[in-house]
Amino acid sequence: MHHSWIPTGSAASGFLAPGGSGAGGATDGVRVTVLYDNSVFEHGTRSDWGFSCLIEGLEKTILFDTGTRPEILMHNVSRLGVDLHTLDTVVISHDHYDHTGGLLACLKVHPRVTVFLPASFPPAFVRRVEASGAVVRTVGPPEPVCEDAWLTGEMGDRIKEQGLVMKRPGGGILITGCSHPGIVTLIERAEEILGGPTTVVFGGFHLMDVDAEGMHDLIERFRERGVKIVGPTHCTGDEQIAIFREAFDEEALVMGTGRRLVLT
Repeated sequence: MHHSWIPTGSAASGFLAPGGSGAGGATDGVRVTVLYDNSVFEHGTRSDWGFSCLIEGLEKTILFDTGTRPEILMHNVSRLGVDLHTLDTVVISHDHYDHTGGLLACLKVHPRVTVFLPASFPPAFVRRVEASGAVVRTVGPPEPVCEDAWLTGEMGDRIKEQGLVMKRPGGGILITGCSHPGIVTLIERAEEILGGPTTVVFGGFHLMDVDAEGMHDLIERFRERGVKIVGPTHCTGDEQIAIFREAFDEEALVMGTGRRLVLT
């Protein structure tokens, strides 16, 4: 995947396509803005346990997960100049409060969207979303969201989860909520969907209980699968994130609320 890292020191800078603008200027890339995360990247945004990001530049504008506390999500939405009325689609990765907490608040602002939920979501939750005016699609096997974007389908045993996969000219992008089915398992599913390697992976990896030796084995599996760029955050674990950063160096994205990425 053809990317360049431009360390301008600005909070609006990101992992940019050559000639691109981290502040959302004209590019041919997919633009990602982190709206909810455990740490702050851009001054003035607020952090909290949870995850949410906005994806622009595809056929449809997608909100992936909605964090925990509606008031924090809406503060960051306002601070970052995000217009929820531009949303076409909301993808919820799994049925945990730190990914669903802001959903109804978003739908109160703009209910005319399609919400993709794993098929195992409780019927009462589905009814509340439908009562907002949104259209709910429950996901079992992998299915498309729009051109060049697919859901991995519902995966895992005890905790069911789905990830979002995007096809770009240089390779695949995978966004994860918590990776409860296993981050490598999700990467492998993304490869099956795309028919090629997933070169960029970011989101929650849920590795807090993995020791240093296990982390180095895991990173080797990432490399074997062709992963070039990682953005571990949220539930990955602080020590585990540090190991990723040491291993991937400049190809490890520093995440946090207000982080803006442009990926080609």
